[in-house]
Amino acid sequence: MTSIEKDTKIISSMELKVDLNSVYLPVRDLIAKDIQGELIIIPIASGLGDLESEIFRLNETGRAIWDKFDGKRTLKEIAKDLSLDFKGCPEDIEKDITEITEELLKRRMLIEVNNKL
Repeated sequence: MTSIEKDTKIISSMELKVDLNSVYLPVRDLIAKDIQGELIIIPIASGLGDLESEIFRLNETGRAIWDKFDGKRTLKEIAKDLSLDFKGCPEDIEKDITEITEELLKRRMLIEVNNKL
């Protein structure tokens, strides 16, 4: 096993812990464009892998979550806002936000900026 394979294995096996009381912000090194109703997020500085695997697509719900990542509100606050916007169950929305946040963190498209108490 090469050192790159070992590093990749370590990264892929790391468990990303998303805290609903944390605040997240999109990284600067990406472009987000609306194309035919989907938000397409493309990293400017590419990592390992091909371009297709680095592009991330968000539907309307995902985009609503993405638009709330402002570096000021916790995920719990975002869930509360979205539950009012979509008239949904806050617990279901928290689950969706957690899943999207985990994926965006794994792809290095979001950073945690601090923890609110």
